[in-house]
Amino acid sequence: MRIVKNTVVSLHYKMTDQEGNLMEETDEPISYLHGGYDGIFPVVEEALHEKETGATLSLQMEPDDAFGEYDEELMRVEPRSAFPEEITVGMQFEGGEEDSDDFYIYTVREITDDVVVVDGNHPYAGMAFQFECTVTEVRPATEEELSHGHVHGPHGHEH
Repeated sequence: MRIVKNTVVSLHYKMTDQEGNLMEETDEPISYLHGGYDGIFPVVEEALHEKETGATLSLQMEPDDAFGEYDEELMRVEPRSAFPEEITVGMQFEGGEEDSDDFYIYTVREITDDVVVVDGNHPYAGMAFQFECTVTEVRPATEEELSHGHVHGPHGHEH
């Protein structure tokens, strides 16, 4: 079966930085709903269109293709008193600007007696990397998956 709109695509992927260091790799296949549902990077989805099970892909991904450019304004210094006592470097939380529907996942980068430094950028923001994948399965999406706009069941979203 070919990868076309409204198919579920399962794949293994690996991401490596410019020096060839492993950034991320799947143990189990991931699945996404193909056809503009934002389940995978658009440039990857476009490259996989019309491919079949067993197809491989290797793409050089630039920041604009993936996690975006690093935004200095998403780095914040907040009062230590705004955080619980047990906060540690590496913890993450959701936050956003007042009167905005935009939310970011902030990562705690530094803690002092007076302040906490948090970063709302994705850890890979500003990075170019190599994305390699192998398609392990292609199947028609179910009506429920289409109505919800994402994959259900194995390798996908469970309700």
